[in-house]
Amino acid sequence: MSVRAEAPVTGGTQERTVTVWQGRVRMRVVSKGRGPALVFFHGPWGLTWDPFLDRLAESFTVYAPEHPGTTPEAHDDVYHLDGLWDLVLCYEELLETLGIRDAAFVGHSFGGMVACEVAAAYPDRVRRLAMIAPLGFWRDPDRIVNWMMLEPTALRAHIFRDPEGDAARRMFPRTDAQDAATTEARVRLMWAMGTTGKFIWPIPDKGLKKRIHRVKAPSLLVWGREDRLVPAVYAEEFTRRLSGARVETIDGAGHAPHLEQTDTVARVVRDFLSQ
Repeated sequence: MSVRAEAPVTGGTQERTVTVWQGRVRMRVVSKGRGPALVFFHGPWGLTWDPFLDRLAESFTVYAPEHPGTTPEAHDDVYHLDGLWDLVLCYEELLETLGIRDAAFVGHSFGGMVACEVAAAYPDRVRRLAMIAPLGFWRDPDRIVNWMMLEPTALRAHIFRDPEGDAARRMFPRTDAQDAATTEARVRLMWAMGTTGKFIWPIPDKGLKKRIHRVKAPSLLVWGREDRLVPAVYAEEFTRRLSGARVETIDGAGHAPHLEQTDTVARVVRDFLSQ
């Protein structure tokens, strides 16, 4: 395992590339802030340093790793991981290399599921766990939408309460733009969905219900009231299995409440993690 330091990037963030999994998987880690360690596990659409992470970095040292395969020039590295357990071990090696122990975990969607799986496998690594609309369970009456089957316009409408709002426009490139930067952004988005989808579809229930009892950390669930991808009823699945877990429902938000209602979600998460 190794770490390659890189030059600072805009906005005061730092980047480094960490090599794990016997030198076969490279993961870029973006970090910023001062204070206790916080690890952010991003969702299925890749890592973007956004205002929500800036808010968290006011109180914590935020480490945001890119999911294997989404780091530029390391796309094929994801093929070295065969399943979810490989992925969990890969993240544990990353945390060990960075020297991160007893940290706060925050995860969104797919990243919420990964954060929970790592917390179940290695309970002593996480101090508090905050999950934003996480995956991990399956209920036939309340099916999770497979976003990989949706065309771009429908995908925006499923993720965001307001598919024409600023948050949606930041995540999704303009469909009518043909410049190189926009094309590259579209490719990154599609590749991120493919590399994360490898570990969750066709059904995002990989047995978490058998392991979640191992999570020791106090836990928070944050859900957008108008989530059209992962119904808010799934909060019941988590609170039923996580002793003392609490739920915060966010008005005016869909599947990405931290992007649509940034100030509200950042305040709720920071207050919880600071207790």
